[in-house]
Amino acid sequence: MYLTREEERMLDGEYGEGVRKFMELLVKLGDIYGAERMIPVGSAQIAGISYKNIGDPGLEFLEEVSTDARVRVPSFMNPAGMDLDRWKELGIPEDFAEKQKRVVEALKRMGVVPTLTCTPYLAGLLPRFGEHIAWAESSAVIYANSILGARTNREGGPSALAAAVTGRTPYYGLHLDENRQPTIGFDIKAPISGEYGFSVLAYTITKKVKKGIPYFRGIRGSADELKVFGATLAAFGGIALFHAEGITPERVEPPREFIEIDKEELKEVKEEIREEYRDVDVVVLGCPHASIPQLKRLKELLGDRVFRVPVWVFVAYPIKEALERSGLKDELEERNVKILSDMCAVVAPLDVLGIKTAVTNSGKMFRYLPATNGVKTYLDSLEHIVEVLAE
Repeated sequence: MYLTREEERMLDGEYGEGVRKFMELLVKLGDIYGAERMIPVGSAQIAGISYKNIGDPGLEFLEEVSTDARVRVPSFMNPAGMDLDRWKELGIPEDFAEKQKRVVEALKRMGVVPTLTCTPYLAGLLPRFGEHIAWAESSAVIYANSILGARTNREGGPSALAAAVTGRTPYYGLHLDENRQPTIGFDIKAPISGEYGFSVLAYTITKKVKKGIPYFRGIRGSADELKVFGATLAAFGGIALFHAEGITPERVEPPREFIEIDKEELKEVKEEIREEYRDVDVVVLGCPHASIPQLKRLKELLGDRVFRVPVWVFVAYPIKEALERSGLKDELEERNVKILSDMCAVVAPLDVLGIKTAVTNSGKMFRYLPATNGVKTYLDSLEHIVEVLAE
């Protein structure tokens, strides 16, 4: 791989041992994928920061490299395993909380902004069209590639942090024009709406294709609906980019082959995944992290009713502050809805909290919560969740 003089100096350790380790990681990654050179990145989004996931080895690594490595580009953190302000309310053990805080502090010393969100584009990190970035969280990656038209591979936590510290990433994969072309088309012959509807559509798509770059005709959706759609495609299919006619900004040639998805097929899939529930331990919403319009919609559906089970809604911290100022946070919390920032249930220690069952309107949460926490999870529309569990 060709390296510039500046990149060689990083690799030689002239900027410190931490920088050398990260550049070495990127060079090895580039060699594996046949990258000819490095390219500058405009920002980084770093996943794998929950203590539940990385444990003591990950914590020790971060504290070690934070002694001399600093980020060169704007860099945000993915969700942690708890709300940094409200962890005691949730019953998070003190030893977990202490180590989770140390993870965050180590990254802060390196200059990473403690946004702790999977929606960095809702918290101020908004890459321009065509900009090369190094993002790690799967739903953020597919949103950046597809809706924003930026360019990133689905980085791992270490490679995203390496890109943040060096300001570089190997030039391969979805950074290249030829690797961003659609490989299969889907013609959607049914009206799709709501996060649940788009989750079901994405799940249906991934039953037919597990890799590649899909191209869609016939869908229209809000930014929030497309956010959930992409997150579910990524969760069930490992997809990092899609194109949608009339929606996504990148100009590409449609594929020759199209598969039709009609109302009957979607109905069959809904029947396949539908399970009755009368009670659950918790309702989990905001996966990816919720926006203000989504919270307003929840309030409209609730009206004067109150949930009879706890509801956790995950948001980026700036969104929580805006909800507090508007009064909407208090209105929701009076109805047994807890607004939580900094975290996601997927990477929280739910096993020690006694949570065994949950319901969500997010395909991504439906996919990962059973896998990461062993929690029985139901997928349902927000309207029906309110109807069943509020009174």
